[in-house]
Amino acid sequence: MTTLKMTIDQTNRISKINKEIYGHFAEHLGRCIYGGIYVGEDSPIPNTRGIRNDVVEALKAIKLPVLRWPGGCFADTYHWQDGIGPKENRKKIVNIHWGGVTEDNSFGTHEFLDFCEQVGCEAYVAVNVGSGSVKEAAEWLEYMTSANESPMTELRKKNGREKPWKVKYVGIGNENWGCGGEMNADYYSNVYKQFHCFVRGAEQQIACGPNSNDANWTDTLMKNVGPWQMQGLSLHHYTVPTNQWHHKGDSVNFDEKEYYNTLSHTWFMERILKDQEGVMQRYDNDHRIGLVVDEWGIWTDVIEGTNPGFLYQQNTMRDAILASINLNLFNQHSARVKMANIAQMVNVLQAVILTEGEKMIKTPTYHVFDMYKDHMEAELVYSHCENKELMPQPEHRHPGQQVDHLPAISQSVSVDGEGKMHITISNASLDEDFEIDCLIPRAEYKTVSAKILTGKYNALNTFDDPDAVAPKAYDGVTLDCDSLKMKLPACSVLAVELC
Repeated sequence: MTTLKMTIDQTNRISKINKEIYGHFAEHLGRCIYGGIYVGEDSPIPNTRGIRNDVVEALKAIKLPVLRWPGGCFADTYHWQDGIGPKENRKKIVNIHWGGVTEDNSFGTHEFLDFCEQVGCEAYVAVNVGSGSVKEAAEWLEYMTSANESPMTELRKKNGREKPWKVKYVGIGNENWGCGGEMNADYYSNVYKQFHCFVRGAEQQIACGPNSNDANWTDTLMKNVGPWQMQGLSLHHYTVPTNQWHHKGDSVNFDEKEYYNTLSHTWFMERILKDQEGVMQRYDNDHRIGLVVDEWGIWTDVIEGTNPGFLYQQNTMRDAILASINLNLFNQHSARVKMANIAQMVNVLQAVILTEGEKMIKTPTYHVFDMYKDHMEAELVYSHCENKELMPQPEHRHPGQQVDHLPAISQSVSVDGEGKMHITISNASLDEDFEIDCLIPRAEYKTVSAKILTGKYNALNTFDDPDAVAPKAYDGVTLDCDSLKMKLPACSVLAVELC
């Protein structure tokens, strides 16, 4: 077993880890909303006002902090007044982006905000910029958030909601460089400023940021819009195993070579964060504007036999390692990264929950979020771990891969308000265990506890075996004064708490 040395400086407090880094995204796409979150009040599946009770309880358990809705590409075709009022009178629409299906708008503004209240999370609403108007967006925020006497508040009360909701975040469009209007950065900057003038009611406005690592888009938005007209700049980046959008790779049937390839692509997120931070720093040295990674995760080919427009894929230990890498990176960059939203919450892409009728399972990715939740609102502290390169062999490399290496170890460390230290660390190697010999100078912790998630790289949970991959209490961690030793098996995610 190889020993790697690690150091934690608990006195070097770097930044607060916003709870919103552990956020989620739910779009009107496939079975994310209908069947995943919402089944209707008449469903035999236990629900509260049509919202699945099992999904609500699962999300409460991981302390879901914020949910982005209604999209995604769907947001820039969504007209909110289609989704209010008596359900039998709501307008039916065709989802042009995702499968061309007709939906009845039975899940709209009231249902979404009810869902947020049931779970106990903040609402992040993306308004329609691509095919909507400033007036439409302004009236939507007024409908949701205003306590004043006005036509929109009267309409809300008529539809059954007396007091206003709190909407903390509003996104001004989605992917406006693509499905949100095919705009260039200068044009979108002017559009954003127009919406900014009139769309009131949310605490923070988030502008559409770059597609992956497009520094020019970010530079233009930071220069044109500036730190006084937006509180966040969004960023979208997906890990595609093969790096080819026409054939992305299978979510279950992949080999070790594709496993390593996938995780090497995942580490490109580190390059993106550093590059984007560099651009933003030139205009905003005080970190007034947060980087909001509001779509991230793995994107594979759909499960065979399912609607290709529904983006339904399975979730394995590979995805757990991928989630660990990303969340550790977001923690490490939390001075600038203020929110992140995995895509997507239920039944779509790297979902934390899968449903099938009345059945529900928690994916390996769900369990990573559960293991990492103690970082929320804690302070990031300095940590450094020796590492090992996992991809020196040419056969592990793909011609299109975006980085030249894959570190075995990913880690982040925080200290919470009660003084407890939380260490999350993962091992991406499939054939090598490590012993982490960690020094924490001046540590006075007395007890240690740990949980581990591990298994074969393509291990997964199914509706017949929902707990095949699940965290377990782990005794492979020992504490002796300021010395912490952690045995880290191959393909594993470990969460440690020191008290």
